[in-house]
Amino acid sequence: MEQLYLFEIEKKIKGAVELLKMCESAALRMNPAGYYLAFSGGKDSLVIYHLAKMAGVRFEAHYHLTTVDPPELVHFIRRNYPDVMIDYPPITMWNLIIKKQLPPYRNARYCCRVLKETGGEGRFVITGVRWQESRKRESRGAVEVLGSRKPDLILNNDNEESRRIIENCQLKGKRLVNPIVSWTENEVWLFIYSQKIAYCELYDCGFRRLGCIGCPLASVKNREWEFKRYPKFREAYIRTFDRMVEARRAAGKSDGNWNSGEAVFNWWMYGTPKQEKQVEGQMEFNCNEELYDKAV
Repeated sequence: MEQLYLFEIEKKIKGAVELLKMCESAALRMNPAGYYLAFSGGKDSLVIYHLAKMAGVRFEAHYHLTTVDPPELVHFIRRNYPDVMIDYPPITMWNLIIKKQLPPYRNARYCCRVLKETGGEGRFVITGVRWQESRKRESRGAVEVLGSRKPDLILNNDNEESRRIIENCQLKGKRLVNPIVSWTENEVWLFIYSQKIAYCELYDCGFRRLGCIGCPLASVKNREWEFKRYPKFREAYIRTFDRMVEARRAAGKSDGNWNSGEAVFNWWMYGTPKQEKQVEGQMEFNCNEELYDKAV
């Protein structure tokens, strides 16, 4: 069984490397620096970074700091990937929430577009998006070009089944190549282990995903874990929501149930005021806490 897994991952590695080599001339025509590699520091972006190295293609790796990043992740990137360019946002998450006068949530992901998707215009972008487990995956071709898929604005971190291996984003004037779109999570980890690639310590602390602290795309349970680990970020969100409520009042908008930062936070997390039973069974963390205080 182990040999079968290794054979399958070797085929996928070969396919991804060949794909990156095949598209490099187009990337160089768009920009002499080559590919724009969207690097997050998570397991998928580690894979595409090392695949690009294996392919020997020209690329620039960019990490978009959001101001609500896990501090361990930022330290990991700076320590292990000094060649990755850290791009700072035009506005912090805290000021962005106040400006928008509502919290970011699943159907209003303005934070991704402002804080994470500002780079790569006019470039050929390498992303680490992957299809979720689905029977539809088996019908995908080796290379499929995005045609009339809507919306035309594509977020680099969207892991939807509709994603293709090569895509065009007309609104941003960029092309995207997703070399590991068909990989499973097990295959991602097999590649990391087999290539002896260092990964962020947060995975060993129980995290399945690495991203913005409090991201509304994560489950309630995961968000509770994050805020237990990073209580100062929880406090920062509540302070920001207090200021957001003030901004809404100044703009003549009704409060509804948002009469305080704490009320907004509870709605943002649960939709209703938090119940005591929801705090039971939270994850206990045993990792170094020194970095947390320095991050806020």
